Amino acid sequence: MNIFFLFFIVISFAAYLYNKAKEFRSTLPIQKKWYKAKAGVALGIFVIVFGLNTCVVNPTLVGFLIAAVFILIGAVKAFSSYKRVRHEGKFVKEEYELNR
Repeated sequence: MNIFFLFFIVISFAAYLYNKAKEFRSTLPIQKKWYKAKAGVALGIFVIVFGLNTCVVNPTLVGFLIAAVFILIGAVKAFSSYKRVRHEGKFVKEEYELNR
């Protein structure tokens, strides 16, 4: 079970780093915001999976409380970033075409 969580922790962290690198390399403002929001979704998923892993590794009351905090914070971050990805994604192609 820990291998499952470890896999998703590594994948989500790699996605976060990838999108952060794309954000820094991008020159268009909306595209920068879009990559920043995509990195936020990956970071939120990372925190959620980290919290779930804490539940499995440390099944005590303190472990569950810490996991609940991680899961709540990750869910809020992932949801708010997902809304930004959907909104800004509409304008990325348009901005690219205007600046070509």
